[in-house]
Amino acid sequence: MINSLSAPELKHKLVNGESYEYYALGKYVVMAPGICGRRPTFKYTRLETSVVLADIAAGLTIDEILADFDLSDLSREAIQEAVELANQAFLQTTHNLFAIAA
Repeated sequence: MINSLSAPELKHKLVNGESYEYYALGKYVVMAPGICGRRPTFKYTRLETSVVLADIAAGLTIDEILADFDLSDLSREAIQEAVELANQAFLQTTHNLFAIAA
Protein backbone atom coordinates (compact mmCIF):
# COMPACT_ATOMS: atom_id res chain seq x y z
CA MET A 1 0.00 0.00 0.00
CA ILE A 2 1.21 3.48 -0.82
CA ASN A 3 1.79 5.78 2.15
CA SER A 4 -0.54 8.75 1.71
CA LEU A 5 0.39 10.44 5.00
CA SER A 6 3.93 11.56 4.24
CA ALA A 7 4.59 14.67 2.18
CA PRO A 8 6.55 13.89 -0.96
CA GLU A 9 9.92 15.58 -1.51
CA LEU A 10 10.97 17.25 -4.74
CA LYS A 11 13.31 14.92 -6.63
CA HIS A 12 15.75 15.98 -9.33
CA LYS A 13 16.84 13.71 -12.19
CA LEU A 14 18.67 14.17 -15.45
CA VAL A 15 16.61 12.51 -18.20
CA ASN A 16 17.87 12.52 -21.79
CA GLY A 17 20.16 15.40 -20.92
CA GLU A 18 17.36 17.54 -19.45
CA SER A 19 16.56 18.33 -15.85
CA TYR A 20 13.38 16.66 -14.60
CA GLU A 21 11.87 17.57 -11.24
CA TYR A 22 8.97 15.73 -9.69
CA TYR A 23 7.18 14.81 -6.50
CA ALA A 24 6.79 11.05 -6.28
CA LEU A 25 3.22 10.10 -5.41
CA GLY A 26 4.16 6.47 -5.92
CA LYS A 27 6.75 4.52 -7.85
CA TYR A 28 5.18 5.36 -11.23
CA VAL A 29 2.87 8.30 -10.55
CA VAL A 30 4.35 11.75 -10.05
CA MET A 31 3.43 15.40 -9.94
CA ALA A 32 5.97 17.48 -11.87
CA PRO A 33 6.18 21.27 -11.64
CA GLY A 34 5.64 22.75 -15.10
CA ILE A 35 4.18 19.53 -16.53
CA CYS A 36 0.45 19.20 -17.23
CA GLY A 37 -0.49 21.92 -14.76
CA ARG A 38 0.94 19.85 -11.88
CA ARG A 39 -1.75 17.23 -12.38
CA PRO A 40 -0.53 13.67 -11.67
CA THR A 41 1.23 12.00 -14.60
CA PHE A 42 3.08 8.78 -15.15
CA LYS A 43 6.79 9.29 -14.47
CA TYR A 44 8.86 10.63 -17.39
CA THR A 45 5.73 11.18 -19.51
CA ARG A 46 3.16 13.87 -20.11
CA LEU A 47 0.44 11.26 -19.84
CA GLU A 48 -2.00 12.29 -17.13
CA THR A 49 -3.22 9.56 -14.85
CA SER A 50 -6.75 10.96 -15.14
CA VAL A 51 -6.80 10.04 -18.85
CA VAL A 52 -6.05 6.40 -18.07
CA LEU A 53 -8.48 6.34 -15.14
CA ALA A 54 -11.21 7.74 -17.41
CA ASP A 55 -10.45 4.99 -19.91
CA ILE A 56 -10.87 2.38 -17.17
CA ALA A 57 -14.14 4.01 -16.09
CA ALA A 58 -15.29 3.85 -19.72
CA GLY A 59 -14.74 0.09 -19.70
CA LEU A 60 -11.40 -0.27 -21.45
CA THR A 61 -9.19 -3.10 -20.21
CA ILE A 62 -5.63 -2.55 -19.08
CA ASP A 63 -4.46 -4.43 -22.17
CA GLU A 64 -6.44 -2.06 -24.42
CA ILE A 65 -5.00 0.96 -22.64
CA LEU A 66 -1.46 -0.41 -22.92
CA ALA A 67 -2.01 -0.92 -26.65
CA ASP A 68 -3.35 2.64 -27.03
CA PHE A 69 -0.27 4.08 -25.30
CA ASP A 70 2.32 1.59 -26.56
CA LEU A 71 4.84 4.36 -27.36
CA SER A 72 4.73 5.84 -23.85
CA ASP A 73 6.46 3.13 -21.78
CA LEU A 74 3.27 2.84 -19.74
CA SER A 75 3.18 -0.39 -17.73
CA ARG A 76 0.51 -2.54 -16.15
CA GLU A 77 2.06 -1.80 -12.75
CA ALA A 78 1.85 1.94 -13.37
CA ILE A 79 -1.86 1.70 -14.22
CA GLN A 80 -2.52 -0.45 -11.15
CA GLU A 81 -0.71 2.11 -8.99
CA ALA A 82 -2.83 4.95 -10.46
CA VAL A 83 -5.99 3.01 -9.62
CA GLU A 84 -4.75 2.38 -6.08
CA LEU A 85 -3.87 6.06 -5.59
CA ALA A 86 -7.29 7.12 -6.93
CA ASN A 87 -8.96 4.70 -4.53
CA GLN A 88 -6.96 6.06 -1.61
CA ALA A 89 -7.90 9.63 -2.57
CA PHE A 90 -11.57 8.61 -2.80
CA LEU A 91 -11.45 6.95 0.63
CA GLN A 92 -9.69 9.96 2.17
CA THR A 93 -12.22 12.35 0.66
CA THR A 94 -15.17 10.36 1.95
CA HIS A 95 -13.49 10.09 5.37
CA ASN A 96 -13.03 13.89 5.43
CA LEU A 97 -16.66 14.46 4.40
CA PHE A 98 -17.87 12.10 7.10
CA ALA A 99 -15.78 13.95 9.70
CA ILE A 100 -17.32 17.27 8.63
CA ALA A 101 -20.87 15.87 8.66
CA ALA A 102 -20.49 14.20 12.08
